[in-house]
Amino acid sequence: MLNTVLILGSAPDAVHSRLWQREVFSSIVAINNAWRVREDWDYLVHADDFPDGRLPSTIPRCSAIVKSTEFVPAQNWFGGFVYAGGTMAFTAAYWALKTLKPDILAFAGCDMIYAPDGPTHFYGKGSPDPLRDDVTLRNLEAKSCRLFQYALREGTLCLNLSQLPESRLAIPRSSLDLFQKMTVRRLEAMKTMSRAATDATSVKRAEALESQLAYFVENGRYWEHIADFDAAKLGELDDLWLSSAIRLPRSVDPSQGCWRREVVSQAA
Repeated sequence: MLNTVLILGSAPDAVHSRLWQREVFSSIVAINNAWRVREDWDYLVHADDFPDGRLPSTIPRCSAIVKSTEFVPAQNWFGGFVYAGGTMAFTAAYWALKTLKPDILAFAGCDMIYAPDGPTHFYGKGSPDPLRDDVTLRNLEAKSCRLFQYALREGTLCLNLSQLPESRLAIPRSSLDLFQKMTVRRLEAMKTMSRAATDATSVKRAEALESQLAYFVENGRYWEHIADFDAAKLGELDDLWLSSAIRLPRSVDPSQGCWRREVVSQAA
C-alpha cells in the first residue's frame, strides 16, 4: 500500500473530504481548526498562538498534537521558514514530509484564497493568515513550487485535491479517483515525468542563492529578524522557484497519456 498523507486545511472546499473513504489515506494531518472537518484525523498541527478554546476537548485514540517544538526542526531541515514560507499549510507539509515520509502528499482545503464575499473558511469567516504583510509570503505560488521540488527530491509527489476554481497552492491538481486507482508503477511514472518537467538549472540557482543569503532563524521566529532580510533578493528567489516548475501541468491523470505527451513535447 502506498503511504498517502492528506494535509487538511480550513478552506471552504475542505468539507468535500468528509465523503472520502478513510482507507485511501495512510494518515490525515489537520491544520488548526481543520480537526473539525473529520473525526478520524491522526495529527493536529497548530501554531503556538492557536487559542486553547479551539482545540478538541478529546483526542481520538492513537492521534497526536504537533506543536512548534516538533514542526520548527522539521521545517529547518528543509531550509527554514524564510525560504519555505511562514504559514501553516507549508509548515504542516514540511513536517509531514520529514516525519511521515509519504509517497504522496495530498492537500485539501489549503487553497489560500479569500473572497471578499461569502465564507473564507469551512466554518465561516476567518483570518486570511497567508495574505498578511509577511516577507516570506509575498509569492505563495513560488513557495508551493519550492515545496513540490523539495518533496520530489525526497521521493514524494505533491498533489492538490482542491475542487475550487482557484488555488494559490500551485501544484498539480488531481482527484480522489486517481488516488483510488494509484499503483506503485503509476506513481513512479508520475514522479519521473515531474522530474523531466523540472527546470534543474532554476533549482540549482535557487539553492545557491538561499545558501548565499543564509537567512536562517533556528527558533523559527523569523519575524523578529525582518530587518535582516532583503525583500528584493527574496523576490528574486521566488522567481527562480516559479521558473523551476513552469513546465509542470496544472492537473494530472495517469490513466490518460496526455500529460506524458505534453511533457515530452515541451522538452523537445
